[in-house]
Amino acid sequence: MLLGIGGKDEQVVEGGFGDPFAAAVRASRMSMILTDPHQRDNPIVFTNDAFLALTGYTSAEVLGHNCRFLQGLKTDLLAVRAIQKAVAERREIAVDILNYRKDGAPFWNGLFISPVFDGAGELRHYFAAQLDIGDRVEAQHLVASQQEGLEREVARRTDELRDALETQTMLVHEVDHRVKNNIQMISALIGMQAMSIGDLQARAAMSSLLQRVEAMGTVHRRLYQAEDVRQFDLADFTRDIVHDLMKSSGRDDIKVRLDLESVRIPSQLASPHALMLNELIVNALKHAFPAGRPGRLAVAIARDEEAGQLRLTVADDGAGMAEAGRGFGTRLIRTLARQLAAEITWRTADPGTIVELRSPLRHPERGGFDG
Repeated sequence: MLLGIGGKDEQVVEGGFGDPFAAAVRASRMSMILTDPHQRDNPIVFTNDAFLALTGYTSAEVLGHNCRFLQGLKTDLLAVRAIQKAVAERREIAVDILNYRKDGAPFWNGLFISPVFDGAGELRHYFAAQLDIGDRVEAQHLVASQQEGLEREVARRTDELRDALETQTMLVHEVDHRVKNNIQMISALIGMQAMSIGDLQARAAMSSLLQRVEAMGTVHRRLYQAEDVRQFDLADFTRDIVHDLMKSSGRDDIKVRLDLESVRIPSQLASPHALMLNELIVNALKHAFPAGRPGRLAVAIARDEEAGQLRLTVADDGAGMAEAGRGFGTRLIRTLARQLAAEITWRTADPGTIVELRSPLRHPERGGFDG
């Protein structure tokens, strides 16, 4: 470390800078020194009283010595090398460095060093100013310590929340699993009851009820399998329910085409979507394709980003079906559409029918869907 002023004592300052400057330097409360790079080891050739007061040394102990005597056990060697490099390259440097007073007490030195050139551009001295920045460094250390403590607390709370979420997820999965099992038992009871009913119309009503219950069971099976219990993959569910309904219908003569964009909806919207899909597909199978009439059924899910809507379409090339008047299925569809804040339309496809459901991608109460 090369700071200081010394060598030819105050005459250097007075001769090189003039009496007014020398007087100002001597009187300044800022610690200042000059060093002479033309002498061996770049010693201090001038020091003001503020430097002596800061370091605890006398003028006789300082002049003629390189100011590395301020270094100590915990002085940062990287800072020392940075100072040496700046001096060797004849450029200024500002650095915070831990120095030691004569009595061994450490202090943080806000050090500034600058080369001094004469009118001809020749290097004459190095000027250095020192400032005790202990309060600032202590404040920085306090802030850093508080930040570390805050980061540790945030990490601890994050771990706690993660554990709580894992526990919650496990509990929700367990609930969905038990609900699914209960729904399966209810489905079995409804099926047994339906078989014991002689009235064909009553049996058909029980069969429709069974399909709706099974659709709810599929929802809870999907939720039980999901990693994120807050969301429900509508595309995956649609594949499941179409497969289940086609299998239970025994209609091998109906070809199904699925065009499903992956859309994740809030789990609380899973049940109304499930029932809606169930009603639309069952209606198509029942009314568009009377016994013995083959055909094609298409189900599509897409995001309409421009309109901010989720679009669900069920289309067939069957006999054609108008909106089913005042039946329970139609009333249920309309109720579910209102629950989803959705619009539903029926239109003729010639041949067949297209039913389209448009619901907002961002539900006013339940938040947005995720693609």
